[in-house]
Amino acid sequence: MNALAVSPSRVWLSTRLSSPPGCVKPTSFPKESLQGRPRVSLPLSQPPAFPIFPLKCASSSASAGAQPYSEEPATGVKFATSVTLPGCSASLALQGTGCREKVFAIIGVKVYAAGLYMNPSIVPELVAWKGKSKDEIWDDKSFFDTILRAPLEKSLQIVLVRDVDGKTFWDALDEAISPRIATPTPADESALKTFRGIFVGRPLKKGTFIFLTWLDSSRMLVSVSNDGLPTSIDAELGSDNVASSLFDVFFGTSPVSPSLKTSVISCLASILK
Repeated sequence: MNALAVSPSRVWLSTRLSSPPGCVKPTSFPKESLQGRPRVSLPLSQPPAFPIFPLKCASSSASAGAQPYSEEPATGVKFATSVTLPGCSASLALQGTGCREKVFAIIGVKVYAAGLYMNPSIVPELVAWKGKSKDEIWDDKSFFDTILRAPLEKSLQIVLVRDVDGKTFWDALDEAISPRIATPTPADESALKTFRGIFVGRPLKKGTFIFLTWLDSSRMLVSVSNDGLPTSIDAELGSDNVASSLFDVFFGTSPVSPSLKTSVISCLASILK
């Protein structure tokens, strides 16, 4: 029997870590005069410190009439450069992609591709990192803490690249989240129970979309879809500890997908030059 087939779900879902895009140009609005009337210039509000434009990854492309996308290089999974999700107040822009890989018997097994979307209005919150290098941002935990604490939506899209049992997927998340919560509160336990209920007993097929959406630092939405972008919300979680711990799993000092964190940092560092 192939070694990878013995217990694939337990193999690749272990969460223990083994190890510049451009901006869309702003639209130009020329002054116009009405026939027989003087030309009028409308007052504009003071522009923000940084332009707030959807970010497009350098590898993004699309055929005529199709939505632009960015391809995650290790898995070939394509991510839309912007998405509109249930429960979010605005469209979210793609900030970077990566993949989760587990090494087993010296063979790297790809688990899933992931992409981080954010409300572009978060960019001005990051003024303190203007001009910082990617290495400086990587080592500064407060960078992603600031993103998490900003009261604007950000969403992690996970795209499975193989079939997996829902309980196995949940167990992997739980193994990563629980150690980060020293003393769970009743709110934490309730959120984890709800979170678990989404996946247990639910087969997750290759190509399944899982969206983990942070509305703010204490409220999360979870949506799962086997057929494109989700149109509904599977659950809302109200726990600061669960929300922040899950964000730390992907963007903390020991991320489960270093390639994802690197990609996001590269994207945002190019904006903050």
